[in-house]
Amino acid sequence: MAKRYELSDSEWEKIEPLFAKSRTGRPQKWNNRTMFDAILWIARSGARWEDMPNRYPPHQSVYSRFCKWRDNGTLEAIFHALSADADLENLSIDSTSVKVHTQSTGAKKRAINSEYNQFIGTSKGGKNTKIHVIVDGLGNPVSFLLSGGQVHDSKMAIPLMETINIAGSHVIADRAYGTRKIRTYIEKKKANYVIPPKKNAKSPWNVDWFLYKERHLVECFFHKLKQFRHISTRYDKLAVSFLSFVYIAAITILLK
Repeated sequence: MAKRYELSDSEWEKIEPLFAKSRTGRPQKWNNRTMFDAILWIARSGARWEDMPNRYPPHQSVYSRFCKWRDNGTLEAIFHALSADADLENLSIDSTSVKVHTQSTGAKKRAINSEYNQFIGTSKGGKNTKIHVIVDGLGNPVSFLLSGGQVHDSKMAIPLMETINIAGSHVIADRAYGTRKIRTYIEKKKANYVIPPKKNAKSPWNVDWFLYKERHLVECFFHKLKQFRHISTRYDKLAVSFLSFVYIAAITILLK
């Protein structure tokens, strides 16, 4: 029987084959399930690595395995494998802001578009990071991107949609995404947009308000995502680590 925050036997069976086997052929001291459960405990609890319960391996070993799965793309690959059969008929796009804890600052700062950008921005609410997401017609996550909290949602919409094939889909979003550039992109990809025009729009367009109600699915997903305390507040200095925890949360949500 799974303990609190851990995967059940049936949930683990779905992702166990997706972990790469050791190339050395030697058995690992700590198996993948134990390590994943330990990392999941961190994601759920929001506690420090040093505060990990004694039932798990030493926190240094768990962190090392996390870094390995983060850097070799294992966590992202598992997420994409679980979301491969997404229902793309209706796609809802939105973002949520996450407060940045003081311990997550201090990483090396480089140019805004460099690989070293940690996506920590400053807005009226202080330092924060935005998680941009597309969910499918069932409310399951399909793709993620990060940005600084000061970045407008519309600037991330096209890069986010470029990560998947939206042809034939209904793209559902709020008024912030109703720019001409975004609408033109959606049309060129042979998709339809369900985005209300701003109240001061000079040439407003028709909206399927019944279909627009499906946008609540992305809000429901954010509610599930922020039950993971390591994500509801950002503690990671590196954006790649924070995004990896987002993948861990998404994996867990998809397994339910």
